[in-house]
Amino acid sequence: MTFCNWFLEIFKWKTLVSNIRNITFLEALEQSLSSLTASLLTPNRIGEYGAKVLYYRRCDRKKIMALNLLGNSSQMVITLFFGLIGVLFLTEYFLDLYWIIAGFSLFSLVFLLCYPYLRSGRFFHFFQKFFSFYRNMGMRTHLNILFLSVFRYLVFSHQFYFLLVLFGLELNYFLSMQIIFSMYFFSSLIPGFVALDFLIKGSVALTLFGLFGVNESIILTVTTLMWLLNFALPSILGSYYVCRFSLPKSVKVPIK
Repeated sequence: MTFCNWFLEIFKWKTLVSNIRNITFLEALEQSLSSLTASLLTPNRIGEYGAKVLYYRRCDRKKIMALNLLGNSSQMVITLFFGLIGVLFLTEYFLDLYWIIAGFSLFSLVFLLCYPYLRSGRFFHFFQKFFSFYRNMGMRTHLNILFLSVFRYLVFSHQFYFLLVLFGLELNYFLSMQIIFSMYFFSSLIPGFVALDFLIKGSVALTLFGLFGVNESIILTVTTLMWLLNFALPSILGSYYVCRFSLPKSVKVPIK
């Protein structure tokens, strides 16, 4: 499932970049894994944006950043969608729905108050260019990216579940998946470094699964394994590409 997870991520990047130029799957693999390695010590994988643009000409860098933003945003939207389903289902167990509604209402109010200023400023025009670029990509591309994001989310969330079962989880499938969906939802809202991702998810998972009496050692073991399989292992492979990386000839800068 780890290989399937990263196959989908690499294929998603290949699909996105095809809007600029066609690259092979091996090229997409190199760019995806090396950018993961470069983003380990940056908050919320910001380093990934800078790493991927180095593989392309200077004139295409803004488009590459926009494509990377689209890929990450689509994954986040899917995480929030399934996470809200999990949170809403679990409200009858331990959560008060009012604070969630209040949070979204406050966010909406702040956005509405700031929107006139954003619309008249450079901020709005900057994002207007991105949206125009996204519209020109075509609906089929957006649907493909969304489908790959859904499939990838289901892969790694079920990988988490199967590891829990392997270590003796006794909760039923439906309840377990709702907790996992909620775990990814809350952990995605917490900023942090990829290298410390297992601590964030581990803390959230301990809180959620602990309310149902799941052994703490099981949760800590599974969250650590998930980090090793889906982040540590690919980043080790990506370090090979980082070490042998060289700038494209068109973007090399002569040393004075």
